[in-house]
Amino acid sequence: MATRLTDLLGDTRIITGLLVNLFSSICIVFINKWIYVHYGFPNMTLTLVHFVVTWLGLYVCQKMDIFAPKSLRPSKVILLALSFCGFVAFTNLSLQNNTIGTYQLAKAMTTPVIIVIQTVYYRKTFSTKIKLTLVPITLGVILNSYYDVRFNLMGMVFATLGVLVTSLYQVWVGAKQHELQVNSMQLLYYQAPMSSAFLLPLLPFFEPLTGEGGIFGPWSLQALAMVLLSGLIAFLVNLSIYWIIGNTSAVTYNMFGHFKFCITLLGGYVLFQDPLSLNQGLGIACTLVGILSYTHFKLAEQEEGKSRLAQRP
Repeated sequence: MATRLTDLLGDTRIITGLLVNLFSSICIVFINKWIYVHYGFPNMTLTLVHFVVTWLGLYVCQKMDIFAPKSLRPSKVILLALSFCGFVAFTNLSLQNNTIGTYQLAKAMTTPVIIVIQTVYYRKTFSTKIKLTLVPITLGVILNSYYDVRFNLMGMVFATLGVLVTSLYQVWVGAKQHELQVNSMQLLYYQAPMSSAFLLPLLPFFEPLTGEGGIFGPWSLQALAMVLLSGLIAFLVNLSIYWIIGNTSAVTYNMFGHFKFCITLLGGYVLFQDPLSLNQGLGIACTLVGILSYTHFKLAEQEEGKSRLAQRP
């Protein structure tokens, strides 16, 4: 009886963690888009709010012994903090200037770009099957972008920059975690305030300080509440990702990611009336097939690697 109760509580915790991640990951896209469309809140200021709230949330977490901070030299994480600024800022600018469908599909290009970076600069090799999955992913993104009736050049520039910086950031995060022997929360705890310090002095040069749409403009309480909610949800996204990876398997995390991908696309068309042509639908399906194939082959290779290690005498 006690064992069954423990198993039930364990399953409940995992389901709760997955639901928190599902809710927060989807909500952050819709809330940010809502803030841009209905309030015109400045992008870089919203990014700074995310950084500050994330750091404050992590500070509370370490006080509650959820993780133990590790002392790191600033010079070791300075490039990571700069790329974190670009990653979040360009991703938000892509969301602001594109439909949710184009924004989501552009993010799918992160996988091919990471593979190129790791192949060219880190001499990492990938199987032919993995490389072939990049064809439908790329083709689907191109199809969707070409037939997007709300296509705009600036939006694609931000999406492209977002993909490039995000890919670099993800590669560097993996390398730094291994080099410094820290987990993602310990690294983010140092990154977030450093990124905030880099971003803060740049705000007056890129965004108006006062007046309509300015940083200290006449914002309504509702707008400010939405911005604060956006920051809290951004923190929940980071926290729940860390928890899911630590308490479930890579398969669960990846499959759940595909589910979120589909719901976010659907929500964009329902909530913001984003137009969807047949060719865009084909592009989305093509990208999804590529993503699912990549995940299947990648996980199969990881399992094969583990079994080989287990068979060694």
